[in-house]
Amino acid sequence: MERQFLEIDAAVLGHLGSIEESELPIGVARLAERLGRDQSPVSGAVTRLADDGLVEIAESSEQSFRVGGKAASWVAHGFPERRVARALAGTGGRSKLRDLPAACGMEQREVGQSLRWLSMRGWAVKERDVLVLGEGWTEAPGHEPEPCADELLVARLVAAEGEVPRARLDDEGLSVDEALRLVEGRSGVIERRERRRRSVTLTAAGRGVLASGIAVRDEVNEVTTELLVSGGWRETSFRPYDVSLPAARPPTGKKHPFRRILDKTRRAYLDMGFEETASPWVESAFWDFDALFQPQNHPARDMQDTFYVAQPGRCPVPGGEIVERVRRTHEDGGTTGSTGWRYRWSRDAAERCVLRTHTTSATVRELARDPRPPRKVFCVGPVYRREAIDYKHLPVFHQVDGIVVDERASFAVLLTLLRTFYEKMGFDRIQFRPAFFPYTEPSVEVFVWMESREDWVEMGGAGVFRAEVTEPLGCEVPVLAWGLGLERVAMFRFGLTDIRELYMARMSWLEEVPLCRS
Repeated sequence: MERQFLEIDAAVLGHLGSIEESELPIGVARLAERLGRDQSPVSGAVTRLADDGLVEIAESSEQSFRVGGKAASWVAHGFPERRVARALAGTGGRSKLRDLPAACGMEQREVGQSLRWLSMRGWAVKERDVLVLGEGWTEAPGHEPEPCADELLVARLVAAEGEVPRARLDDEGLSVDEALRLVEGRSGVIERRERRRRSVTLTAAGRGVLASGIAVRDEVNEVTTELLVSGGWRETSFRPYDVSLPAARPPTGKKHPFRRILDKTRRAYLDMGFEETASPWVESAFWDFDALFQPQNHPARDMQDTFYVAQPGRCPVPGGEIVERVRRTHEDGGTTGSTGWRYRWSRDAAERCVLRTHTTSATVRELARDPRPPRKVFCVGPVYRREAIDYKHLPVFHQVDGIVVDERASFAVLLTLLRTFYEKMGFDRIQFRPAFFPYTEPSVEVFVWMESREDWVEMGGAGVFRAEVTEPLGCEVPVLAWGLGLERVAMFRFGLTDIRELYMARMSWLEEVPLCRS
């Protein structure tokens, strides 16, 4: 006796019975492709047939890989360590570390980051400030070592322009495990994704039903006007609504993920009792540099580091005694007990207009407006620096700056505030390291532990304002100050390896980022 099935169920069952035994089990995605149907209804049909014992479902894990944002540009010129070793061979096998960036066309930090991998591959050895070619690399020009497994895999992934399944890479003879071992601890090179794969095969019961014959049972999804008028609804079979089936999710409006990080930052400081302030994006050099006791000949003021504004050509500086006290502090220390910077301070240089290089210009403005303790002030906003665009640098990024003005303010209080902020942002392990900044003493850099990279990552700087900053502004008590980058917080929060992804209109990522996490 024929057994009746829904049309999609009958199609799935019939196709499974028509294909060779050697082709089973077959993936649900492949089955949907063969039937020319969307995967969602096919998956629902497979689940119903499995509930009836006619098919059997097996689940497995499938890996796929794609190239990371950092390594996408390496294929054209080679991995950084290969470029350094190539340049080293061209200089006779020995070179001062400081001379290598020019020789290989790389930045100093890139050369420094390549040292670990040069040593691991045996291509070079560091001897104090000199790099010496290793036994793994011959000095003869044009006789470079063959590409390593990680280099071959990156080249393959770049050529693919998307994700490549692990099985396909294995079939092509690539040493995937060796490549992953070589890039271990090297973020942004190879990205791995785990996917669940469902496959289906016929059971003995399913084959018996097919042998007995199957028929299609017509069902409708909804009651129409025609069915009601004609009375046909009495003989019609209505399809039950299956709430377990996957359905398309309509796109919903929500805040941009980075905007949520900015809002969360504001909420963290407001919860700690801070007041918010702001300042112009186009700022005078006086508030951006001079008021912070940064000398007018400091390298950070050069045009290769700072955006200067042509119109307006001049920004107003504050009236009264503040400018005069700042001038004296720069020249000879004024009344601070310092010797100053020992140069002739220029008002014209202080009036130049810049795109603010940090939000400290906002908090120092607020300190000058009202230096009386106790006060806790913060500012969140964009800042601008002439950075080369890459996976972790942009010419515009966001900071949170804060100050605490209090007679009992101490370095221990500063560390506690920084730790509290990062704990509120979801970081469990925080570390502090001594640092130097022109306008704070003592100074510290903040690091957080990233499980995905298994490394400490620097997030920003902090310290206690020097007397040369506070006293010219009329403040006689300790002032704690910090400036922290927020793009990195967002990158780690959302699992990104390229800072540019925060600003790209990649709708798939924007839709997938959850509004909250457990």
